[in-house]
Amino acid sequence: MDKLYTVVEKKLPLIPLRGVSIFPYMVIHFDVGREKSIQALEHAMISDSMIVLSTQIDPKIDDPTENDFYRVGTVAIVKQMLKLPGGSIRVLVEGINRCKIKECVKTEPFFEVLIDEYIYNPENLEKTTEIEAMMRLILNDIEEYLELNPRTSEELLTTVEDIEDPGRLADVITSYIFLKQEDDQAVLEAFDISERLEVLHKILQAEIELLKIEDKINQRVRKQISKIQKEYYLREQLKAIQKELGEEEDYSSEIEDLKEKIKKAKMSKEAEEKALKELERLSKLPSYSAEVGVIRTYLDWLIELPWSKETKEKIDIKRSRNILDEDHFGLNDVKERILEFIAVKKMTGTLKGPILCLVGPPGVGKTSIAKSISKALNRNFVRMSLGGVRDEAEIRGHRRTYVGSMPGRIISSIKKAGTRNPVFLLDEVDKLANDFRGDPASALLEVLDPEQNSTFTDHYLEVAFDLSKVMFITTANTTASIPQALLDRMEVIRISGYTAEEKFEIARRHLIPKQLKEHGLTKDNFSISDQALRIVISNYTREAGVRNLERNIANLCRKAAKKIVEEGIKKVSISANNLDKYLGSPRFRFDTVKDEDLVGVVNGLAWTEVGGDTLSVEAIVMKGKGNIQLTGQLGDVMKESAMAGISYIRANAERFGIDPYFYKNYDIHIHVPEGAIPKDGPSAGVTMATAVISALKNVKVKKDVAMTGEITLRGIVLPVGGIKEKVLAAHLMGIKTIILPEDNKINLEEIPEKIKKNIEFVLVKSLDEVLEKALIVSGGDEDESK
Repeated sequence: MDKLYTVVEKKLPLIPLRGVSIFPYMVIHFDVGREKSIQALEHAMISDSMIVLSTQIDPKIDDPTENDFYRVGTVAIVKQMLKLPGGSIRVLVEGINRCKIKECVKTEPFFEVLIDEYIYNPENLEKTTEIEAMMRLILNDIEEYLELNPRTSEELLTTVEDIEDPGRLADVITSYIFLKQEDDQAVLEAFDISERLEVLHKILQAEIELLKIEDKINQRVRKQISKIQKEYYLREQLKAIQKELGEEEDYSSEIEDLKEKIKKAKMSKEAEEKALKELERLSKLPSYSAEVGVIRTYLDWLIELPWSKETKEKIDIKRSRNILDEDHFGLNDVKERILEFIAVKKMTGTLKGPILCLVGPPGVGKTSIAKSISKALNRNFVRMSLGGVRDEAEIRGHRRTYVGSMPGRIISSIKKAGTRNPVFLLDEVDKLANDFRGDPASALLEVLDPEQNSTFTDHYLEVAFDLSKVMFITTANTTASIPQALLDRMEVIRISGYTAEEKFEIARRHLIPKQLKEHGLTKDNFSISDQALRIVISNYTREAGVRNLERNIANLCRKAAKKIVEEGIKKVSISANNLDKYLGSPRFRFDTVKDEDLVGVVNGLAWTEVGGDTLSVEAIVMKGKGNIQLTGQLGDVMKESAMAGISYIRANAERFGIDPYFYKNYDIHIHVPEGAIPKDGPSAGVTMATAVISALKNVKVKKDVAMTGEITLRGIVLPVGGIKEKVLAAHLMGIKTIILPEDNKINLEEIPEKIKKNIEFVLVKSLDEVLEKALIVSGGDEDESK
């Protein structure tokens, strides 16, 4: 490098350049307007016309300092100056040599710098094979660059092909093509020829890659534009063909038909305006547009909804009562509520539909009573199952921005009903779920609120629809899983399980005739005795409703039909004696009253989702260290009730005639049989306490007494639920006396009179009263430990 350049130290004026780089051998003109630059130019012209040109690091700076320009620049000679209007000067310069700025001698009134000028000696350059190869690569690069970038003149290739000096080749190419300022400076600062060629090769390769990507994007865009133009041309041709064939007129007449249907639909003002606006959009679209199908489907939904269509109700309370009684045996609370609604409707003429929630165990007729209600009111009936629904859009619909969107199931069901005042059954409302797609229970809040549902807005329709005339009926097995806000909007009517007598009547009046018809049988070729039917009810089913009873009757009908067809007999008679031949051995047994009075064994009463049940609570006492063991899959509440009872017994041990230190000297084990079945709740509190006292005193408990009630630490007996179901189970078991909390007296009104006559009900306030009635002393009379 020492031979290649002659270094001469000089002091010259400097002009900082903005956005442009000057290379040796480059002739260029530029405008000078800044006062410092004009002063530097004038000073150069006075001396030897030599000036240093260096590029500003940041071109946005108007008043640069000595730190704002690069330290490598170009020594140039001023060829020509031309003063322009406004005080600026256009100057023509020619780059001579590279230079390194050593020091800024002064900054005012212009920049003057001390430099090392590197005078290039081309005759000392040794043109190695590597340099030759690099020159070829650069010529190939520039050729490819020019192919990809038509904005650069092709004369550049002709110009550079004749340059034999590698350093000059790199400088000329860099000065001709538009590069980033940093790239220009990188080439200028490369004093070594091989390094300069390599730097330029890298820069050109990067630029070529960018140009290739640009070209690829341009071709893709051009292709899309040509496709759009082609489609437009073809559509215009298709339009002309359709016009010739008269199809354009068909499309216009279809628009007119839709307009007429919108007028006849008697929509709300909001809905009609929306429909006409969409119709106007439709009329402006070509018939082959994809949007046409979407808009037409939307308009069809709006047109087909029953905006003003209603069924005329028959306000006849006697007729309604007859229909309800014919279709269903029992369910008096539901029937009375419906008859009240009909009566008020007749008195006022108008009434918002009540929102009833029928809560009860499976198979008691919640769903079928809703159909009977619609029949009694002469309204259309529509049912929507909510079991497993977890998406809010199922209720409110999807917005039309989604592909394949449609209204929610509320609006779909109203359309299916065909009127705006149907009886609408929302089945299994307690089975609603929620996840990341929303909470359908919250969406139902608006539907089931009489104050809000007159303006129910489906996401798909985007207009309000009046649901206030709809009579909503919901069903559930339990209210525990229904959100409180939703439950608050409904009038809850609880339906308890059927008694054995009610099941017998339902089977005789409804189930047997229905199954005979479905299996092609008649009373002439099939019969079942009353005794056999009662055995089916008690020994082959265990449920609050009648679903399994109906299945067993259907089973009998199938076997009878097979026997008639196969053996050719004329009639099949089912009796108590031959029932097991058709249904097999009895599947269930109800606990019956024990043969003898036992110590520590008490009959308890429980409520389950399928009705009432009886359970034996057993307690034994054994010598030990005061451990208490509770078994039989008892829940936390039931365990706490047992502990409360034992604490009360400890506190009153002497009064009960019990060893006051029993909790130290004896272990107590309480067990509730059928250990595979989980049990919980506070209602067995008095039962467990009675069993423990019986075991501690070694006093027997009456075998035909059953009890239920929650116990407190003060021995008070608190009310519990499910009284009717529990009493029915006790009656079936053969219990003669039932001990109930005093506060449950009101629930005895629900008990059928026939059962009341056979059972003695004892209402108690405290555990002492329970013991008085349940325990037997040595002489055979009631416990006199009090």
